[in-house]
Amino acid sequence: MSKWVYGFGAGQADGDASMKALLGGKGANLAEMCGLGLAVPPGLTITTDVCTHYYAHEKSYPAELEAEVKQALAAIEETAGAKLGDPEKPLLLSVRSGAPISMPGMMDTVLNLGLNDKTVEGLAAESDDARFARDSYRRFIQMYGDVVLGIDHYLFEDQLEEVKRDHNYTLDNELTSDDLADLIERYKDIAQTETGNPFPQDVQEQLWGAIGAVFSSWMTPRAITYRKLHDIDEAMGTAVNVQAMVFGNRSNKSATGVAFTRDPSTGERRHYGEFLINAQGEDVVAGIRTPQPLTDAMKVATASDLPSMEEVMPDAFQELASVFDKLESHYRDMQDIEFTIQEGRLWILQTRSGKRTTPAALKIAVDMAGEGLITKDEAIDRIEPASLDQLLHPSLDPDATCEVIAKGLPASPGAVSGQVVFDSDEAEKLGNAGLAVILVRVETSPEDIHGMHAAKGILTARGGMTSHAAVVARGMGKACVSAAAGIDIDYGSKRLRAGNHEIQAGDLITINGSAGEVMLGAVPTIDPVISDDFATLMTWADQRRGLRIRANAETPDDARTARNFGAEGIGLSRTEHMFFDGDRIVAMREMIFAETVEGRRKALSKILPMQRADFVELFEIMAGCPVTIRLLDPPLHEFLPHDDQEIEEVAEASGMDGDALRRRARELREANPMLGFRGCRLGIAFPEIYEMQARAIFEAAIESEKKTGDAVVPEVMVPLIGTAREFEILKAQIDKVAASVIEESGGKLTYQTGTMIEVPRAALQAGEIAKNAEFFSFGTNDLTQMALGLSRDDASKFLETYIQQGIYPTDPFSSIDVDGVGLLVKLATDQGRAIRPEIKLGICGEHGGDPASVAFCHKIGLDYVSCSPYRVPIARLAAAQAAAAAFER
Repeated sequence: MSKWVYGFGAGQADGDASMKALLGGKGANLAEMCGLGLAVPPGLTITTDVCTHYYAHEKSYPAELEAEVKQALAAIEETAGAKLGDPEKPLLLSVRSGAPISMPGMMDTVLNLGLNDKTVEGLAAESDDARFARDSYRRFIQMYGDVVLGIDHYLFEDQLEEVKRDHNYTLDNELTSDDLADLIERYKDIAQTETGNPFPQDVQEQLWGAIGAVFSSWMTPRAITYRKLHDIDEAMGTAVNVQAMVFGNRSNKSATGVAFTRDPSTGERRHYGEFLINAQGEDVVAGIRTPQPLTDAMKVATASDLPSMEEVMPDAFQELASVFDKLESHYRDMQDIEFTIQEGRLWILQTRSGKRTTPAALKIAVDMAGEGLITKDEAIDRIEPASLDQLLHPSLDPDATCEVIAKGLPASPGAVSGQVVFDSDEAEKLGNAGLAVILVRVETSPEDIHGMHAAKGILTARGGMTSHAAVVARGMGKACVSAAAGIDIDYGSKRLRAGNHEIQAGDLITINGSAGEVMLGAVPTIDPVISDDFATLMTWADQRRGLRIRANAETPDDARTARNFGAEGIGLSRTEHMFFDGDRIVAMREMIFAETVEGRRKALSKILPMQRADFVELFEIMAGCPVTIRLLDPPLHEFLPHDDQEIEEVAEASGMDGDALRRRARELREANPMLGFRGCRLGIAFPEIYEMQARAIFEAAIESEKKTGDAVVPEVMVPLIGTAREFEILKAQIDKVAASVIEESGGKLTYQTGTMIEVPRAALQAGEIAKNAEFFSFGTNDLTQMALGLSRDDASKFLETYIQQGIYPTDPFSSIDVDGVGLLVKLATDQGRAIRPEIKLGICGEHGGDPASVAFCHKIGLDYVSCSPYRVPIARLAAAQAAAAAFER
């Protein structure tokens, strides 16, 4: 029979850290900490299996669950020396979520459960503090009303602000016991009005209502969005943790806080965090009050005028520091810890691997390997390859003139400029339209997740270094400034005031999340400097991987960037991208419109020296590394003139009549150009085009080798091959040009000729094609379009629906469709190697920079992947992780 509930407390636990899939991360770690002898309030964990049952059976529970909860609750009561619902010595509970993979702030929590009109008096008598008891009760009504009863939280906030205004209070903690008693009655009236029923007084009704709300929060829009952004499987579900409350709001000897064993922004080995005296944990992360720094060093670094925990609670701080060391050594990773101090006693409420910026992740991984805490291989596996993208964004130019209008906390590093937007829906709308926006909020909540994802950066008036905005922004790699002092945000008028400055929606600002600064207008930025930690980890990754990493590049700047990021060659140089500037486009159009071979050759003779110069520069930059050059591929319509001025430019250059050119343009237009007159079909119909390009490549190779002394072995790639005969014809033409160049120059020339496999028929006929082809490069962009019958430009209209309904596991243009397109790649690989064992095999579509696709390429035995220059580091790390995964299998 299944076990649905696992207990923990008093130094014992039914589970441990290895049971995250069943108990969730929070529940497994609570059990583990009990086993380590740490002070953990007793509790119970309802397993993720119950969540699965809940959604599979119309939100109902297993028959045995209630009895198991009752039994585990009795153990909590015995350990705590209190009883749920007891009017004299009431036990209060927290009810929290806990998925196997951390989803901070995305699901619901209820605190102080068990309070009602009777137990609040018992808590007041037991604690000898009526204000504390009533404050806990009003918090419970508000939280339960919001999370369980579905009452808009602003209704409670409005009443709280009204009471504060009536008494001229600024802070919540200025409310007296009588004020809180009044507020409780107001809150109960809201519950009655909004639901039609009195606020629940039955503690069992409260408990099961909270458990149901937490399970239901697994499928809220914000949780679904977060899982989508972080590729978390919906099927894993969440656990529910029910735990005895400890109170950071008991007195000024009590506190609550969030801490990290290392700096989550920089990775430095220093204690980092915030706390609040006489507060509950939600106050810290919600940004309702400005938290105090954990350490004296952090106080100095953030220029805080608030006393640190190290200063005002030295004994508790020293005990917490020893807990840091114990947990980090045990888990062998940086920990994110929630704690409460009740009347001077430290309690640990949670530990988990802390969210961190990518620079911090690199530093922590490299440092821990250096400390002997983890191995180099473990350090490599600690970094999410796609996260390296965060390292490659600009920072502020230190020499730029800027006007700082506000300062806040440096919540998440990076510098960005954008239009001010005050609403998350608007941020998503404008972001999807390609506009750079800064989301400005008083404070963010989980409901803002979609706007935060769409925005370039986030600015908040409230919150701290561990607030929702800070934690989520760091995880997303977004720049964030929180708790910006002196700014006033008016959502109604869509205005932001900072000192004498008034900024409206749509105005440009710049935020520097590394320094906590807000500036007027767009401030110039500079490229990032790659850290020594990055270089160290990449060196370790390169030592482990088997796949070579190339880049897609056709401009000198792209090629240099690729080399700087560690590319080992060019896997795709798209020659058509070299024709869209100035005189080149005119000469290209002249060639297209020519109706005779002589006319085309005349136009091509103008292009030849341009192409040759391009290739010489690429060969010199790549310094002996392989360079794959794809012959002209795009549909001809991309080169056609778009207006009368462009027609006249071609007429002047070619001597042709404008009306004749217009007629020719109409003849060349196609109904479906992506499947039309392009690629090798151009070379077959107009062989002089590929002859010119081959000559430019070979002459450039000989010239470059003479100039630099570096061996140049160009790889000439014929696009859109569908039959072996097409390739046979074009390879013969290329070989003929090569022989001619060798004879004319008297130089030496080594080259390879291959094809891009992007037509499904080519994949099926790969063995025949390999009889003449020396390499295959899989063009998975077009191969995906043709194999799946999808237009890359139009499929976005329905792909999301397909993914949601499980038709495709992910966007097949972002991550390779293993079962379809992947099968074609595997088939062509096997056939090609069967005919030509030494054939070189690679991939050059956008999938070359996708970690999952890189792992697939490693698995089937490709030689290299090629991706955009800025994704080269991602591919290097992904290839190393794929090699390790294969070794472990």
